[in-house]
Amino acid sequence: MPSQRPLLALIDGHALAFRAFHALAKAGLRASNGEPTYAVFGFISILLNAIHEHHPKYVAVSFDVGRTFRDDMYAEYKAGRAETPDEFHQQLDRIQQLIRAFNIPIYTKDGFEADDVIGTLSRQAAREQVDTMILTGDTDTLQLVDDYVSVLLANPYVQKGKNTMLYDEAQVLDRYNGLKPTQLADLRGLKGDTSDNIPGVKGIGEAGAIALLKQFETVENLYAHLDDVPNRYKKALDGQQEQALFSKRLATIVCDVPVTLDLRHAE
Repeated sequence: MPSQRPLLALIDGHALAFRAFHALAKAGLRASNGEPTYAVFGFISILLNAIHEHHPKYVAVSFDVGRTFRDDMYAEYKAGRAETPDEFHQQLDRIQQLIRAFNIPIYTKDGFEADDVIGTLSRQAAREQVDTMILTGDTDTLQLVDDYVSVLLANPYVQKGKNTMLYDEAQVLDRYNGLKPTQLADLRGLKGDTSDNIPGVKGIGEAGAIALLKQFETVENLYAHLDDVPNRYKKALDGQQEQALFSKRLATIVCDVPVTLDLRHAE
């Protein structure tokens, strides 16, 4: 039965804009003065379609704002990513201008990623008996899914038909072969994450990590019962507890960022 609680749509600004930028680059949309607009078009199209389809009472956006505590923890965090093209920054500025023109509040916090801000705001909304739908272009926020939080995962590469998929707890369980949302940081702690350069445990892939977590639930419990681990995984795991726990911390979205949700402003 669908929830009767009001809905807050939280937009992961950078993730959605970056997906739109790469997905629509070949379209090459530009204004009459030559300014690139393809990422702006993709971002706003997905945002407006989501609002039209899901009818949130409240809408807010969060963006990344530079260096975060994860960079302080691990100098190689997100290392190896290509330099962001100038055309992306140019269009991101335009996207933010449009969001302000729509009177949609923007939440950011120095030292934290947009995911952390979104996680914090979603927990505050739940305490107000408000559901949250996170609109994003990547899967990191699936770890936040619970009775109050869903994730609308956008894929701008789909040019015809539906280009979003809504994830509740059942959809997360299905995608990750039985893992719960609360186990997804553990999953990245074991298998790592090449996109964020999270190391994980060498020799443990996604299938092995899922199998281990279905048996042991968490990285901590796995290492507490290492003697019970199937032999084919023991050699890779041995001596890697600190690395696995460190990787899990890097992958865990924090939900206590010093920001305060103002629902009236987001209405």
